[in-house]
Amino acid sequence: MIPRYSRPEMVSIWEPQTRFKIWFEIEAHAADALAELGTIPKDAAKTIWAKAKDATFNVERIDEIERETKHDVIAFLTHLAEIVGPEARFVHQGMTSSDVLDTCLNVQLSRAADILIADIDKVLAALKIRAFEHKMTPTIGRSHGIHAEPVTFGLKLAYAYAEFTRARERLFLARKEIATCAISGAVGTFAQIDPRVEEHVAKAMGLAVEPISTQVIPRDRHAMFFATLGVVASSVERLATEIRHMQRTEVLEAEEFFSEGQKGSSAMPHKRNPVLTENLTGLSRMVRAYVTPALENVVLWHERDISHSSAERMMGPDATVTLDFALNRLAGVIEKLLVYPANMQKNLDRLGGLVHSQRLLIALTQKGASREDAYKLVQRNAMPVWRGEGDFQSLLKKDADVKKYLSDKEIEEQFDLAYHFKHVDTIFKRVFGAS
Repeated sequence: MIPRYSRPEMVSIWEPQTRFKIWFEIEAHAADALAELGTIPKDAAKTIWAKAKDATFNVERIDEIERETKHDVIAFLTHLAEIVGPEARFVHQGMTSSDVLDTCLNVQLSRAADILIADIDKVLAALKIRAFEHKMTPTIGRSHGIHAEPVTFGLKLAYAYAEFTRARERLFLARKEIATCAISGAVGTFAQIDPRVEEHVAKAMGLAVEPISTQVIPRDRHAMFFATLGVVASSVERLATEIRHMQRTEVLEAEEFFSEGQKGSSAMPHKRNPVLTENLTGLSRMVRAYVTPALENVVLWHERDISHSSAERMMGPDATVTLDFALNRLAGVIEKLLVYPANMQKNLDRLGGLVHSQRLLIALTQKGASREDAYKLVQRNAMPVWRGEGDFQSLLKKDADVKKYLSDKEIEEQFDLAYHFKHVDTIFKRVFGAS
């Protein structure tokens, strides 16, 4: 993660001081449970909390110890002993490093998920407002990048709203799946620590008990979490790409807000580039880049190895911080998006009515023409218009074969733009509800 694409609240989850605070809480809650079970003195558990609850851990000191021990958890426990004193000998009894590391990581990922869910809520709120604003704003629908049939700009935003609603649901489930705790000791057998300690720590940290761990929490949980982030990132890019296309000079149906004093190019003063949505495209690629190592981390040797550890130290902060930034940027883009209905109408009319070709095809078949013949009749009048040689409706009215089936009035009726929008209300109710 780099400051340019980082927001403070998410970054703070991954700061060393936060991590050591969580490590301490895991150890202290475990000590409480051990004290209740009579494994360690109750006074010792109380002292551990009293001495270190409000402590600011010396990150430099921990790093100094780790340079000698080559072990991060031992370095932390050594520093904790410097703060707590003799009672520190009762810390970490029966536990292994992964109990602390994995439980902490899942606390961090759960907190990150909460922020990301709130981020999606901002995107949804922005999309809903703009969708209703342009519910009936006509624009052209495109398939293969080519004019197809009319849609509304509100529908384009409603598509995105439905997609991000699914993203929120997936992220909620991913958060639930990742929020587990393992305090099961070496190789996960609870040989040196009572399972009731795990239950106590899990409850205190807002997590569920991991049903079975092999000294590490199973990484299929993490794979699903990061895969979900990757899917959300793809939804971000999909909407960003749509906006980028709409901002192209030849289209210019919508564009990013261009603020006072903003510059688009170091060389060309006239430029207004879609830099925010292009940025979102790049950030989305980075979030997805962490899906593959997350999947590969599922495969560990026997009860544990640490081939996953180095990857997770990068992917945990990077993926969540990057997606947090991207979602907030996307919400801002939608809120301030400049929309040009006149250009949408201009583009809609650009092909001289060809966007109504399917209505003509259906009308001819309903009047008795075979589908094959109807298709040929419509296409032979459409192709000259495509080449800029006339108006579609006029050509149809001059075609004797077409007139065998349709009167001038019936031809004109097929060019009613409102016909395409008769079910917009139904779609909106499906997406946004009755309200």
